[in-house]
Amino acid sequence: EDVPSQTFDNKDYFCGKETFPVYESVFTEEGETIRKIAIETEKPPQIEIHVWTIRKGILRHFYVEKVSKREFEELPYFKLITRTTLSQWKIFSEGEAQISQMCESRVCRTELEDLVKVLYLEKSEKGHC
Repeated sequence: EDVPSQTFDNKDYFCGKETFPVYESVFTEEGETIRKIAIETEKPPQIEIHVWTIRKGILRHFYVEKVSKREFEELPYFKLITRTTLSQWKIFSEGEAQISQMCESRVCRTELEDLVKVLYLEKSEKGHC
């Protein structure tokens, strides 16, 4: 019998806040880079995938799709990159909306990289929560 490959349980907490797995997929086709950032949520149990299409450093297309966990498991290229809190994900989503407007006409490589860094939680020292 196959054992599920999930090595995380959703009882991971960061300073008392529940954390959720974040995945990334980056691949290039026909001169475009397709970068996908996905978060797995429990309520509702689904995967929210944010898709960026970048051509010559300019964000050409941006959209969000939601899929079931089963559908997500069948998608290629995704790897777990971190875990984040819902509040950090909200900051990421809001920043993404601003960047998608700002970067329609200019190169935004660093802005996109900085935005993804928002999702990485700083390991706090004990007592600093």
